[in-house]
Amino acid sequence: MSVPHMTLLGISNCDTVRKARKWLEKNNISHDFQDVRETPLNATILQGWAAQVGWEVLFNKRSTSYRGLEQSVKDNLNEQSALTLIIEHPTLMKRPVLVNSDQVVAVGFNEKLYQPLTSG
Repeated sequence: MSVPHMTLLGISNCDTVRKARKWLEKNNISHDFQDVRETPLNATILQGWAAQVGWEVLFNKRSTSYRGLEQSVKDNLNEQSALTLIIEHPTLMKRPVLVNSDQVVAVGFNEKLYQPLTSG
């Protein structure tokens, strides 16, 4: 069974995204890369991902962008406001997001998360 073609979404200058891309290439996993600053995500895509993994998984509370938000915004986060913020500030998305068609395969990167892609 061959591994399906994947899309890796993130920001090109993100170290974690670079590690994921390097791992995918090293393991011959066919994929495209989408820089979410150059090709922004839309609400429909984000809502679909949130339904699969939860908006809390997609929203990066460790980012510099998050630290820069007003406290009132942080205190009132919910799914709708978080997804809107990700659209407005792509660096608020936990990176990278690996998808197969419209199915989220992984959010973030570590080799254990990606390892199942090499078996088949």
